[in-house]
Amino acid sequence: MNDSEFQVQGFRAAAVKSGIRGKDRLDLGLIVSDRPAAVAGVFTTSLVKAAPVLLDQARCKGGRAQAILVNSGIANACTGEEGMRLARLTTAMAADALNISEELVQVCSTGIIGQQLELACFQRGIPKAAQSLRADGLDEVARAIMTTDTVKKTAVRTALVDGKPVRLAGMAKGAGMIMPNMATMLAFILTDAKISPDLLQRLLKKSVAATFNAITVDGDTSTNDTVLLLANGMAEHPPLAEERPEALAAFAAALTDLCRELALMIVRDGEGATKLVTVRVRGARSEAEADRAARAVANSNLVKTAFFGEDANWGRIIAALGRSGAIFEQSRVDIAFDGVFMVRSGLGQGAEAEKEATAVLRKREFAVTIDLHAGEGEKEIHTCDFSLDYVKINADYRS
Repeated sequence: MNDSEFQVQGFRAAAVKSGIRGKDRLDLGLIVSDRPAAVAGVFTTSLVKAAPVLLDQARCKGGRAQAILVNSGIANACTGEEGMRLARLTTAMAADALNISEELVQVCSTGIIGQQLELACFQRGIPKAAQSLRADGLDEVARAIMTTDTVKKTAVRTALVDGKPVRLAGMAKGAGMIMPNMATMLAFILTDAKISPDLLQRLLKKSVAATFNAITVDGDTSTNDTVLLLANGMAEHPPLAEERPEALAAFAAALTDLCRELALMIVRDGEGATKLVTVRVRGARSEAEADRAARAVANSNLVKTAFFGEDANWGRIIAALGRSGAIFEQSRVDIAFDGVFMVRSGLGQGAEAEKEATAVLRKREFAVTIDLHAGEGEKEIHTCDFSLDYVKINADYRS
């Protein structure tokens, strides 16, 4: 995807090297709508919330936003009253540079917890970014928000609403401290759809539940998790509404599909990851129990290291199921790697099945399907393996 494809009418963006990272790299980004847009947001459920999260949550209640200011390198989390002061001050600086209301500026930060922002970096970077805004600048911001990411994560979709094209473009960052609700991830989605803030919020929450909240890299939840969706209403269609279900469904499907692509990019780029694994649980007593079972398997260090070692050790999987909190009878459980059944009715299927399953584990992407035969509940969680590189990356993250 080139820069000309990664844009939405009425949005401009830019990123600059402000010195926050202390390196010669992009670290401060600005996304701006030509006019105030409907805004929706979904944020971390951690009790420890960064200053930008608290500020954005409050401002999202107003239903309108026109700009997103984002930095990498410092998370502005656990920084007390000074951190909140700096969050507000930087949004005021952005508002001044853009000649808009401060309440229309959302702010996001990602990086090291516990360090204060350096105001001088924003004083240098914000005016430069504001002067550099352009329609094809989103790609720069996608690169500026990377921390331990090895690749930028971007996606676009076009939905037909009443025969009119509606554009969506999204970016995300995240590779570690990933287990929603949500993860150490930021995601910004822009669209020219006409839609009310309340309806936009409902659609975003539903899409996030099925995508960003269905991934895990390491079972950790961050202080800064944020997904923001801005809709500037510049597309040529009647406003989306529940009374027009076909049009609404077309937009919702495109939104969820875009979120899913970004979410899977995060798992594929998980710190040290070599495999993308879909853990699919069916036959649970309820969807909630299916979710607990799938997450227990997807987050098990023993299971994830077995994936890395390409060891078809189904005993680790059934052990994780047993402590998950889901209720089932062990004698009824089936476990398959792609189409290869390792376990039927709670019993291993022998050496030949293990040989075939080992071949599956050598693939870059595969699925583990578990049937508890206890009900109708289903859940799918996407995870990755646990490699030596994950330990190395996180052992010296602050260096």
